[in-house]
Amino acid sequence: MTIYERTESIAKERGLSMPELEKKAGLGEKSIYSWKRSTPNSDKLARVADVLHVSTDYLLGRTAIKNVESNKVPKADILDDETILAFDGMEIEESEKEKLRDYARYIISLREKENK
Repeated sequence: MTIYERTESIAKERGLSMPELEKKAGLGEKSIYSWKRSTPNSDKLARVADVLHVSTDYLLGRTAIKNVESNKVPKADILDDETILAFDGMEIEESEKEKLRDYARYIISLREKENK
């Protein structure tokens, strides 16, 4: 299986389209599709692996183990599409979920600026 095929497969497993994955990883449009013809640089591969919560070795086909154990404390990804499902027992419309994610991104950027 190629890097592209592994990436596409795990993205589908995670419920992400390739354009969504590229956006979350901060890559340009159709960047991952170019992996069909060439090997990505390590920075791009690492960003995609982080979004998919797999190791770069998994994407490279060096291991069948998707995740490498880490000493890091796991944290919830509040910007994950599946994190905000409902409020007070009522479904939230997708457009409203995106507004909440945008606000969360704004708050995170403020905290990051404070910590510098």
